[in-house]
Amino acid sequence: MSMDRVSPADCRTMAEVRAGVDSLDREIVALLAERFRYMDAAARIKPDRGAVRDEGRKAEVIANASAHARREGAPEASVAELYDRLVEASIAYEFDRFDSIR
Repeated sequence: MSMDRVSPADCRTMAEVRAGVDSLDREIVALLAERFRYMDAAARIKPDRGAVRDEGRKAEVIANASAHARREGAPEASVAELYDRLVEASIAYEFDRFDSIR
């Protein structure tokens, strides 16, 4: 846990809750940026445009996220929905990157 936020169980004010959420959002966005850099790598490595969309891999990523959510006590259906959107955004981004380097 970051030193600049109070744990959810220890929050006593909405200011602490909001500070915790803002702190997490900074970390999440940084991780998303790194994830998209992996999409840059995928666009560089994949041999053809048809390889960008991989429904089997999409299903695997969503299933993995759902399993992580279950282990962490997060709402599994919500995490699966978020990951479906994230993967679709990643695919769209990767198509754009693939096209820009070819």
